Amino acid sequence: MSVKTIKNILKNHKLRITDCRIDVMNQFLNSKSALSQSDLEGEFDQYDRVTLYRTLNSFLESGIIHKIPNNQGTATYGLCHDTCEPHNHHHNHIHFKCNNCGQIECFDDREVPMVSIPTGYQIESVNLIVDGTCANCA
Repeated sequence: MSVKTIKNILKNHKLRITDCRIDVMNQFLNSKSALSQSDLEGEFDQYDRVTLYRTLNSFLESGIIHKIPNNQGTATYGLCHDTCEPHNHHHNHIHFKCNNCGQIECFDDREVPMVSIPTGYQIESVNLIVDGTCANCA
C-alpha cells in the first residue's frame, strides 16, 4: 500500500503522522496474520519498545487494530474493519491459531456462532479462537 494511503488512514483516525506509525501500519497492511509487539520489535530495530507500544496503543484506541486474546500472555493484534470506531470494535469473526507455527489469522468471512446465555447477563464481546494446523504447516 502506498505511503499516501497510509497517511490518509492515520489522518482519518485523527493520528499524528510519524515514521513509526507509517512503518507499523504498512506492516499490518502487508501481513496475512496478526502481529504482536515482539513481532514488530523484530522487524523494526530503529524504534524502541516504548515507541512501538505507544504506536500499538494509539492504533487500538483509534479503532485501527483490535486485540486478539491468546493463551500465551502476550497481546496480538489484527486490523479492524471500516465499521470499527474508537472503543466500539465490531469483530464478530473467528481467529485461527496454528499450534505448529503460532500464527494467528482473522477469518473475516467466518462469523462467530450465536451465543446463548442465561437471562440477566449481558454480552459485551465474544472471542472465538480456533486452534489447529494452518494451511502452510499442514
